[in-house]
Amino acid sequence: MTSQDNAAAPKPAPKDPWELPDVSGLVVGVLGGTGDQGRGLAYRLARAGQKVIIGSRAAERAETAAAELGLGVEGAENAECARRSDVVIVAVPWDGHAKTLESLREVLAGKLVVDCVNPLGFDKKGAYALKPEEGSAAEQAAALLPESRVTAAFHHLSAVLLQDASIEEIDTDVMVLGESRADTDLVQALAARIPGMRGVFAGRLRNAHQVESLVANLISVNRRYKAHAGLRVTDV
Repeated sequence: MTSQDNAAAPKPAPKDPWELPDVSGLVVGVLGGTGDQGRGLAYRLARAGQKVIIGSRAAERAETAAAELGLGVEGAENAECARRSDVVIVAVPWDGHAKTLESLREVLAGKLVVDCVNPLGFDKKGAYALKPEEGSAAEQAAALLPESRVTAAFHHLSAVLLQDASIEEIDTDVMVLGESRADTDLVQALAARIPGMRGVFAGRLRNAHQVESLVANLISVNRRYKAHAGLRVTDV
């Protein structure tokens, strides 16, 4: 083929950003699944038909929480949860974030990891953002899990709404960050499994700090207006 032929060859059409993969067959593990946010995410994903395993430091505690949720959710110790899952959501408390991930480095190798931890502090003035040495919780996860595919998502969801069985749809967007489009597409598709929810690509992991920090603002909104505020991204 000549250079002229190359020049005349049609360019492939750009990929539709809303063309997302089928993730219905993936097993999702939720580390910290006995806490409010993790439990809520586990419930919503299982209710949407996803296979979900709750992880906890104590297998018995995870099994109890799973039994309470029903919907085929299983409970296991953190390492077993990670081993059996295709996608692992990290929803542990910030003060246990580094220690938990360090202990699971080997079993999380090669896994798609979704960090949804918000580093926050609280004082008499309310919630405020903390900035980890690595820049964000997601970047800390990436540093601690060099052989995992780390993304960030599910930061701005109300645990109250997630766990409320009377609510059919969660009206919100989920900002998804990561280094690989294939990985962020998977996480966006996972978010879209939950009725009313949409995953929106929001940049690479270096932009995770402001996404995590925005939760402090939402807490202030919720306290002032007695609400369970989420986010919607306009014009996309």
